[in-house]
Amino acid sequence: MLFNSIDFAIFLPTVLILYWFVFNKSLKAQNFLIVVASYLFYGLWDWKFLFLILLSTVVDYSIGLLLKKENHLTKRKVLLWTSVAVNLGILGFFKYYNFFIENFIEVFSIFGVSIQANTLNIILPVGISFYTFQTLSYTIDVYKRKLEPTKDFLAFTAFVSFFPQLVAGPIERASNLLPQITNKRTFDYSKSVDGLRQILWGLIKKMVIADNCAVFANQIFANSADYNGSTLILGAFFFTIQIYADFSGYSDIAIGSARLFGINLRQNFAFPYFSRNFAEVWQRWHISLTTWFRDYLFIPMVRNSKSTSMFVKIRALFLQFIIIGFWHGANWTFILWGVTHAIFFLPNILKKKKKKSIKTKTYKYKFVFNSLDKLRMIKTFALITFSMIIFRAESVQHAFNYISKIFSTSTLSFPRFMNMRDAALTLLLVAVFFVIEWFGKNDQYAIEKSLNKFSRPVRWSIYYVLVLVMFLFVGKQQEFIYFQF
Repeated sequence: MLFNSIDFAIFLPTVLILYWFVFNKSLKAQNFLIVVASYLFYGLWDWKFLFLILLSTVVDYSIGLLLKKENHLTKRKVLLWTSVAVNLGILGFFKYYNFFIENFIEVFSIFGVSIQANTLNIILPVGISFYTFQTLSYTIDVYKRKLEPTKDFLAFTAFVSFFPQLVAGPIERASNLLPQITNKRTFDYSKSVDGLRQILWGLIKKMVIADNCAVFANQIFANSADYNGSTLILGAFFFTIQIYADFSGYSDIAIGSARLFGINLRQNFAFPYFSRNFAEVWQRWHISLTTWFRDYLFIPMVRNSKSTSMFVKIRALFLQFIIIGFWHGANWTFILWGVTHAIFFLPNILKKKKKKSIKTKTYKYKFVFNSLDKLRMIKTFALITFSMIIFRAESVQHAFNYISKIFSTSTLSFPRFMNMRDAALTLLLVAVFFVIEWFGKNDQYAIEKSLNKFSRPVRWSIYYVLVLVMFLFVGKQQEFIYFQF
């Protein structure tokens, strides 16, 4: 069930009415409704994969309780690695089995050895990368004694399967979401209005910006050999905007929907395209994933090393970005994309620059720009766009061919492709979108507070205009990009 579908427009209000007016007498009843609604929401894609979510839920709930009772270090490690093996084993099979088989055969064929191994027709379960990391973080935190395991299986099931963020995040920590599941929730009018406003902005991002950019990005990348360098640059730009508007739009709808249930999810994007360097990009892009790898991979690798040398940090940096790239999919392009970002990030490590003050607990990101910072922002955005060519390409060879044509004399030619008028209109919509994002860049989402300076009639008029824009300029419906990850 897509957020930008009529089905969801019926599903969400129906669940909300039941949640606040029928099941509101009991917390357990509300949590039960969340579980049923979440399993229905997910099951409409493929009900068979519900068993995978249930398996992860049962395994990590049980291991959490066993960790509470167990004090022997070796046995605690066995329990932890059981959780890791089960969760990553399931993820690895469905997401990476064919990749490893194909590359295994390829390696041996280089040496003239023929290996008979069959790939499988495996369907990737939607959202498996997200809920797997969510349940893993619970077990790791319980193992580290940073979190008290819950005895409430229903609440834990609701935590794992909460439908607004189930299939594409944010990847929630139990320390944030689980207490909200286990404690009584009351209806808050102002919070609900804010949630609806964020849903509206998320839909604008997805349906008006991302889906329109997707038309041209798909066209140019699919036929890159037929276009000149300047057109390919435009294609890379369209995809860079598409992936941000698509994924952050999903996050806005998820966070806004959760707020309607009285639940606060973590901010997942903080205007990353206004970043001044790649350290800042990764503090503002897909925050829930970035902080997951920082807390459970990068910091432990550095701290557990016998040396605190720069080499250890660089090694941890590259390993982290390679895994982040591989997390996105079973393709060498994603690994190369991760390496590229590690290289772009490297100057911040080598220069030993201290991170800008960012309150990661409250997720309030403040921008203070001078002229030099604006130039850095443009440079950083250009590098992001360059890296997105690798991310979007079908193969490494495709990426190299695409990039090499950009660095040819054909880039001096004017961009040419079908529907130039529609492309110009899309660029205009993107420009207006960026202006709105710029003026709202110090809030959690662009229109969170920027409209409050207007009177209520004017404010509601703007909302109606946004809804009208959404219907007038809606692009061809596309699945959310991160569903494939």
